Amino acid sequence: MPSTTPVGAPPEPDAALSHGLKQRHLSMIALGGVIGAGLFVGSGAGIAAAGPSIVLAYTLSGLLVMLVMRMLGEMSAAYPSSGSFSAHAERAIGPWAGFTAGWSFWVLLCTAVGLEGIGAAKIVTGWLPGTPEWAWVALFMLVFCATNLAAVKNFGEFEFWFAALKVGAISLFLVLGVLAIAGVLPGTDAPGTSHLTKFLPNGGEGLIIGVLASIFAYGGLETVTIAAAESENPVKGVASAVRTAMWRIALFYIGSMAVIVTLVPWDSAAVTEKGPYVAALDSLGIPGAGQLMNVVVLVALLSAMNANIYGSSRIAYSLVERGQGPKALGRVSGGVPRVAVLASSVFGFGCVVLSYWRPDDVFSWLLNMIGAVVLVVWVFIAVSQLRLRRRLERETPERLTVRMWAFPVLTWVALAGMAGIFVLMAREADTRVQLYSTGVMTAALAAAGYAWQRRRAAN
Repeated sequence: MPSTTPVGAPPEPDAALSHGLKQRHLSMIALGGVIGAGLFVGSGAGIAAAGPSIVLAYTLSGLLVMLVMRMLGEMSAAYPSSGSFSAHAERAIGPWAGFTAGWSFWVLLCTAVGLEGIGAAKIVTGWLPGTPEWAWVALFMLVFCATNLAAVKNFGEFEFWFAALKVGAISLFLVLGVLAIAGVLPGTDAPGTSHLTKFLPNGGEGLIIGVLASIFAYGGLETVTIAAAESENPVKGVASAVRTAMWRIALFYIGSMAVIVTLVPWDSAAVTEKGPYVAALDSLGIPGAGQLMNVVVLVALLSAMNANIYGSSRIAYSLVERGQGPKALGRVSGGVPRVAVLASSVFGFGCVVLSYWRPDDVFSWLLNMIGAVVLVVWVFIAVSQLRLRRRLERETPERLTVRMWAFPVLTWVALAGMAGIFVLMAREADTRVQLYSTGVMTAALAAAGYAWQRRRAAN
């Protein structure tokens, strides 16, 4: 059913939200947002499966992410909205699509808040044994919920300094790694290519696992397009973030994977036990470097918690503003959708409770349900861009300040890549259940969204 929202219509009514994010906030969120918790925490399993070919895995998935970000940037620069891809899907495909993309992503972000809280608590209890994990999670939740309840500039300030620390740390890691590889770092011997001789140690299957692991490490890049709607200059902010996405992904993700597999044997137990970044720094013999990296991982997890509480609350607010959710979630006070912030935080902490209470059934089912949501959202982004681009060119070409490369060829290439990843997920036992569980949730939301759309059209 075609969208009832004309392409030339003004952006969603986000006027009630404050516009307290400054350009420096948005720039640093864009820069640090690519350095997510998944890069530090989840990359070890990918390296263990793919070996040195993890560099190829991150390159392939990075190219796909660049295309997705370019498409999303084109639409978000034309129509800045706190609903981001959800609002674009509604405009391009129909209200049911916005409903499905928005609420599935809300569930993903809220669940991720709980997972990141658990991960951060494990690090702290490692330093302070005997303290209860749940108490640390509750503390982190309380801090970031309060931060997001107060004002959007508080979220911006936290993310600014979190991002600055992450960027500084990973930049230092890359410099030390390159110096060690070149043999000019005092006290270290150049490893040469001794760790790279078996590029595909586990064959194609290992590379596939590496690709799947790397895809989900990129999750969270969409936050900058959500945050842009509350910045001083949304169009400029989105354009800048999208145009620099390529070098940021190449440097921080692909570059760091290349350094790690050159410095450390891919099959070293330390890669999965300590984490690849800690293992690489320990191999250089720098005193305390591994523990310092644990601090950076903690900061990355806390940053992700902060960003996901923010993103989930804004997605929920936008959905309600478009008539697709409980009206209470749309209440704004002091420029902040505080009920949505509270609801997102409570959902996240509920996931933590489930992880202790029902870890083997309910919590496991929830994790599987969100396993492929990022890919579903990317499909909505690509299809929306295909439909909106032609209409924008025809009706309001002046809005196209950011353009997708080689349209429509690369959009179709991206869709083919997403279809290929779905096929790969169906082949692997560990990801097959995630694919099917996400499919069930997506189908249920689509059915609910379509029923709501038909009911609204009949009134």
